Amino acid sequence: MKQKHFLLLMIAVASSVIASAQATKTTFGLRAGVNFQNINGRDINDDKLENSLIPGFHVGVNAEIPVATEFYFQPGILFSTKGSKGYYADEDAKVMTSYVEVPLNFLYKGGLGAGKVLLGFGPYVAYGLGGKVKDSNTGDYDIKFKNDPPTVTNDVYLKPFDAGANFLAGYEFSNKFSLQLNAQLGLLDFNAYDNDAKLKNTGFGISAGYRF
Repeated sequence: MKQKHFLLLMIAVASSVIASAQATKTTFGLRAGVNFQNINGRDINDDKLENSLIPGFHVGVNAEIPVATEFYFQPGILFSTKGSKGYYADEDAKVMTSYVEVPLNFLYKGGLGAGKVLLGFGPYVAYGLGGKVKDSNTGDYDIKFKNDPPTVTNDVYLKPFDAGANFLAGYEFSNKFSLQLNAQLGLLDFNAYDNDAKLKNTGFGISAGYRF
């Protein structure tokens, strides 16, 4: 129940920030795109994980709140899929996870040609919803997000809470459509088991957006 309460609180906070953004010239936008995600870190033997990128997607909404000339605070809420190809020593397994994510970016928008260049960075927090490990050798396993996994289970458990840093660069056209490159660096270990493995989400992506 605590996990569900935390998830609802995170969504409520993000929604409240966006809904209460009454500053002059605050705008709202849609954003969607493709992710190329990986899980980096070390296994239980302290060897570096040799996973590779897996494609996914993200979709959501955001607000742009002016804080100074050409500078904005951009909170949002996204549904995002992550994971990796490779699960510990099994290079053929695929890890697929889904998160609700709250980016809190600081954005520079400077005039360039008929549109505006976009440069931004900021933290994000995320909460895991579920997922699956697909393995042709051992079969498929459900991923469940829980801080204290049971000792005997057929499922894979990960810590639900994730956080890290966002970076973005792009261009907003005069018709309010935009394209941007995104990079993300996870800073929290989300391995839920009592061993020495370290797991962190990392990746990059391409987004298209529209402002109202």
